[in-house]
Amino acid sequence: MYDVIIIGAGVTGAMIARKLARFNLSIALLEKENDVGNITSNANSAIIHSGYDPVPGTLKAKLNVLGNSMFDQIADELDVHFKRIGSMTIATSDEQLETLKELKKRSELNGVPTELLSKEQALELEPNLTSDTKGALLAPTAGIIDPFNLVVHAVENAVDNGVKLFLDQAVVDIEYQNSVFSVKTTKDTYQGKVVINAAGLHSDEIAKMIEPIDWSLTPRKGEYFVLDHYKLGLVNHTIFPLPSAKGKGVLVSLTSSNNYIVGPSSEPIQDKDDASTDAPTLAEIRRQATELVPSIPFNQVIRVFSGVRPTPSTHDFIIGFAKSNEHFINVAGIESPGLVSSPAIAEYVVDNFVSKLFNLEEKKDFNPRVRRYHRLNELSEEDRNALIKQNPEYGKIICSCEKVSLGEIKDLLARSVPPTTVKGVKRRCRAGFGKCQGGFCSPMVTMLLAEHFHVSPTAIKWDKDDSEILVEEVKVL
Repeated sequence: MYDVIIIGAGVTGAMIARKLARFNLSIALLEKENDVGNITSNANSAIIHSGYDPVPGTLKAKLNVLGNSMFDQIADELDVHFKRIGSMTIATSDEQLETLKELKKRSELNGVPTELLSKEQALELEPNLTSDTKGALLAPTAGIIDPFNLVVHAVENAVDNGVKLFLDQAVVDIEYQNSVFSVKTTKDTYQGKVVINAAGLHSDEIAKMIEPIDWSLTPRKGEYFVLDHYKLGLVNHTIFPLPSAKGKGVLVSLTSSNNYIVGPSSEPIQDKDDASTDAPTLAEIRRQATELVPSIPFNQVIRVFSGVRPTPSTHDFIIGFAKSNEHFINVAGIESPGLVSSPAIAEYVVDNFVSKLFNLEEKKDFNPRVRRYHRLNELSEEDRNALIKQNPEYGKIICSCEKVSLGEIKDLLARSVPPTTVKGVKRRCRAGFGKCQGGFCSPMVTMLLAEHFHVSPTAIKWDKDDSEILVEEVKVL
């Protein structure tokens, strides 16, 4: 019997689990995938939005701004790459300049510092902007982050502080009898006093297991380009067009790993699992992006990808008790700015809902920090040599593109939330993220995983259960 069962280990569920781990509660975190943060939190723009855009007075506005203010401390505690590079929203016509002024007013209502820039000021900061630039809205508190490790490290921190994580546990039914929930998954049944529904794209399906709902979610797909470690200076801020009804538009931004990202599109789809990309959509992204930054070197593209986010019919985050059961808490419709809002969502859920159900007592031994990660390519030569002298495995390079060592991968495998797939290793330490996209290091990573988990290499997956890498063993003559 658990005090709290959290369904979903994306960034929202991860942050809620970490927040609740501060208290003397027994907590189960259920995730249908074989890794945490592997759906919407795995494929997004990786932007920490400033909060100037959401409609004032909404949960999106409130939690975006609060969440943004929390990330310096969170990134430090969780050892996650984070930089406040600021964002610039570009106007390319006199009519759009008037819209920028309205966004400036909205930013003031939301309590977000912004500055209107002239064409000359904008081009001084970003010389590669289109010559059609008329002006820009600068939001200096915006940032970029590593979204993969934000989730992984948050869950790791939660698990290190007592949360129980259960992977490959898709919820298929929920019953409530005698003040106890029985949450049935594809593998087991878990009992708890309180259930928090943070199931992302599937949170509407989970909510319907308790009662009929008067809201809905529309899957909306966004496709992206990723550029190689092209020389710095293409853009120095995250560059946005004016937002529209579809969202914030196609952006051009540096990433926390010094790649560049271009996208996303924003189209409603039927299949929540459709992560495909297509040439016409990518061509349209390219067209829109070059209207802002004409010199984008698309010959430096190393991959394309897509992500799906849940767009709520309410046009705002859906957070609150189920109408028929105050022990069931929905945290649904968490689309952009969900990533930046996630720590504030966790505080909001705990302070306004969970605290009404439990007498929350903080643990005296809660540790908000993860054990620091060694990142070989970020160390000075002196520190790198000292580390290799201490452990020679840090001197054996597995991924030449991203300079990832054997020691770093073995450290991942020794932690409380280790990767079990090749993609899981890739997301944590970037082995396979470079120009060859794992062409050279993936076989070595596959063998390392097989050795660590004492299984045949044929049992190791690229990602999901149907993504086998090796079919069968053959006899060596």
